Amino acid sequence: MGELAKLVNIGSVIEDQLNSVGITTYDQLKELGSKEAWLKIRAKDPSACMHRLCALEGAIQGVKKSLLSQESKTDLQDFYRFFNS
Repeated sequence: MGELAKLVNIGSVIEDQLNSVGITTYDQLKELGSKEAWLKIRAKDPSACMHRLCALEGAIQGVKKSLLSQESKTDLQDFYRFFNS
């Protein structure tokens, strides 16, 4: 288990995906942001879903994805829909 799997919402699968796109630290994830990290993952794994996007944002904010603010959830939903319409 690496550094990223210690973050909330990040298990070994998401950590492996992040590592495969060059993101290996929290600082890298935070700097890139959940949306850009998700796009990088999605380029390799088209099945990357809304839950993964929320998990990434929650990891950055340090909260479970279910506890993201409604504003954050709405923003992420709009972003996700843009790339899946």
